[in-house]
Amino acid sequence: MSDVLKYAIDLVAVLLLALGIKGLSKVRSARGANQLAAVAMGLAVLGLLVNYLGMEAGISATAWTWIIAGTAVGGVLGAITAQRVPMTSMPETVALFNGCGGMSSLLVALAAALYPAALDAAGPVALVSIVVSVFVGAITFTGSIVAMAKLQGWLSTPAWMQSKLRHVVNIALAVASLVGALEMLRHADSGTGLWLVVVASGLLGVGVTLPIGGADMPVVISLLNSYSGVAAAAAGFVVGSQLLIVAGAMVGAAGLILTQVMCNGMNRSLVSVLFGGALGASVASGGGGGEYTNITSCSVEECALTMEAAERVVIVPGYGLAVAQAQHTLREVTRVLESAGIDVAYAIHPVAGRMPGHMNVLLAEADVPYEQLKEMDQINPEFPAADVVLVLGANDVVNPQAKSDPNSPLYGMPVLDVQEARTVFVVKRGMSAGYSGIKNDLFELANTSMVFGDAKKVLGDLLVELKDLGLGKK
Repeated sequence: MSDVLKYAIDLVAVLLLALGIKGLSKVRSARGANQLAAVAMGLAVLGLLVNYLGMEAGISATAWTWIIAGTAVGGVLGAITAQRVPMTSMPETVALFNGCGGMSSLLVALAAALYPAALDAAGPVALVSIVVSVFVGAITFTGSIVAMAKLQGWLSTPAWMQSKLRHVVNIALAVASLVGALEMLRHADSGTGLWLVVVASGLLGVGVTLPIGGADMPVVISLLNSYSGVAAAAAGFVVGSQLLIVAGAMVGAAGLILTQVMCNGMNRSLVSVLFGGALGASVASGGGGGEYTNITSCSVEECALTMEAAERVVIVPGYGLAVAQAQHTLREVTRVLESAGIDVAYAIHPVAGRMPGHMNVLLAEADVPYEQLKEMDQINPEFPAADVVLVLGANDVVNPQAKSDPNSPLYGMPVLDVQEARTVFVVKRGMSAGYSGIKNDLFELANTSMVFGDAKKVLGDLLVELKDLGLGKK
């Protein structure tokens, strides 16, 4: 009876998980879809416990204590993290969660590999699954921790990691992992082979992730998410869990698809991301360098006067908006504009911010209506009809060089065509370059004016000016 109940619970969990992943494809349904997937994972744990209760030998009181304690500790830590992590640290949090998933799969495989009875009964499929789970799990864990540390500013790329020497080291680590894997497959109880795979693959995760620059970090986070799914699916074969196999496969496939989407959005191949180092490294040999010579700056008051006369305003959010934590102030500004009958839309570039969907989540936190969020392909044809475009902390994703300069490292990257609007205001702290390390030709165009300052302060001042003009009273 317990087997039937377990399979029924697992089936419902798989269906809910599939619906949850499907719902993540749209902004409007993403929040509910995430909750649906969380329920699916809760049912998965419940199904596992039901299976344990139905086992003839049962499990010891000590094991139940570990299960309950682990569930409680993990649940509390997850709740605290979700409540306290700032939006600017969300990419680091996602990277950490990916690492936790990789470590979980690694520990499951290690437990199976170090338990002699399990190895004696294991067939070829189980042994291969243990090797894959250990290898991918270790890479996912160490790579995710390095990604988190780089995003947090705790780590920087050593000079030698930008040289070709890193490829030699990474190849040597990959060969060592392969040797350890073959030893494990030849002798299932080989502790030497097991720990060689663990150490070599763990160092390989560090070696591959550490040289990658901030511009490519969204792609890396997506790829590590895919790795965590692959590791989970392999762990499912190890423990004989059909649900874990299905869930891991779906996460792995979804992460890989998202990685390809991100690569297309940056005009980068996955090979160049993983083995080419930072995007900015190519600037010296490419075009797009130089100093700014024709910059027009304006005051917040001038910006407010122009917006007052506009009929359509497009907001382009970037990482600078997240850093300033100005999304709520921005929402107040747009409410004032909307109260005056001005049409407002938000242009969302697929790689704006530090992770896929970063701007969508940021704006959703400020209760921006879903229908106002428009993806790049949808909003680009509308820029010529826009009276004002307000760029907040975005840089490379609005650089016209991507379409006009074949020598630019950004050439071919899909960008937002903000230069087509009647007037463009760019809010920035200074004239620093974006992740690519090159100048932005948008800043020197005749219809562009720079508004220098922190995004939150500028938007706060803009809100005051708009209200002084009487817009909030209409």
